[in-house]
Amino acid sequence: MDKQLNKKYWTVKRIATYGGIGLLVIFVTYQVIFADRRSKLKIEKDKITISEVKRGEFKEYIPQTGIVEPSRTVYLDAIEGGNIKRIVSESGAMLKKGDVILELTNLTREISVLEQESNLTQTINRGRDTRLTITQNSLRQQESLITIDNALATLKPKYERQKQLFEKKLISKQEFEQTEADYNANVSRRIITYKAFRIDSISKVAQLIDIDEMEKKLLQSLAGVGKILDNLTVRTPIDGQLSTPHWEIGQNISLGQRLGQVDIVGSYKVRVPIDELYYPRISKGLHATTDYAGKTYNLVISYIYPTIQSGRFEVDMDFDGETPQGIRRGQSLRMRIELGQSSEELLLTMGGFYKDTGGNWIFILDGENRAVRRDIKLGRKMGSEYFEVLEGLTPGDKVITSSYENFGNNEVLLLN
Repeated sequence: MDKQLNKKYWTVKRIATYGGIGLLVIFVTYQVIFADRRSKLKIEKDKITISEVKRGEFKEYIPQTGIVEPSRTVYLDAIEGGNIKRIVSESGAMLKKGDVILELTNLTREISVLEQESNLTQTINRGRDTRLTITQNSLRQQESLITIDNALATLKPKYERQKQLFEKKLISKQEFEQTEADYNANVSRRIITYKAFRIDSISKVAQLIDIDEMEKKLLQSLAGVGKILDNLTVRTPIDGQLSTPHWEIGQNISLGQRLGQVDIVGSYKVRVPIDELYYPRISKGLHATTDYAGKTYNLVISYIYPTIQSGRFEVDMDFDGETPQGIRRGQSLRMRIELGQSSEELLLTMGGFYKDTGGNWIFILDGENRAVRRDIKLGRKMGSEYFEVLEGLTPGDKVITSSYENFGNNEVLLLN
């Protein structure tokens, strides 16, 4: 007799079917709830630049280009106009103070100087004649006083003797009166002559002082007039190298015309134009650096020009310590001018990413082969090398700093 067998519900096939369905549901649920749905892009790791965020000394500076100039330049301007008679020193010559550069000729000026010298000489001679006349007049008055005193020396005792004799009736009245009249006349004459001499003496002192002062000034003027023609010879005021335009014999030179310049050789400064936006932050004593022939040199701001032209102002910078060998006037140097004191900050290397992100976000490595987008906040620039990091990154973070131009809007980068 056959026995009915009950069919099993959970067969291997059914368990496998339901198990597969369950796994599919779990997978779908995980994808819906937990999976990373951000857009991804595969890129080649060797075609990007990866930089490490680190702490370091932050020196805020601005890059500028300066022009090398001699530390001291003396410009040559024509004190007198004329025509070039002789060219003694050519442009580029090394000169000593007082060396002749040019000789000018100016016939009109030379005649004028001769006339001035003649007039001054005549005026000086007239003053000397006046002094001689005053002195001679004083001597004549002194001579008159001596003559009168000599006469009185004879008449006074004679008058006193005859007065006694007349009182004793020993001489005639006529004889006594004649002697008395001569004596009194000489006494009166001496009083008048002495008074005139004293007045003239006081006046003579003042006149001679005035004449001496006038003659002194005239002699100075005569010497100055004599030096006018010396100005037709152009000499170098300092030791240095001459720089001039091209001259020709007979060329006319106007009064005040710039003839050239003399530069001190071997001592240089750098003239640097800077955007007016930085004017409040630039001060004397700020430091800068420049690279020349593979070596870095230090400079310091020594003078700030007060005028602003075309939105820029200029500063002079002196080399602080060693001066580069071989630099020449007119040469350009790239400068890095520091703005204020240095400080320790979190630094991020500059790169092409900034053009695409504006510094608002960056790709940071999450493991060896994956980079994700992260929001950041950047601050000041340190020249063309680093950004100051304010938020979003920590020391040791590795980020992609090359251009993001080909990354599109993807949020995750898979590095191959």
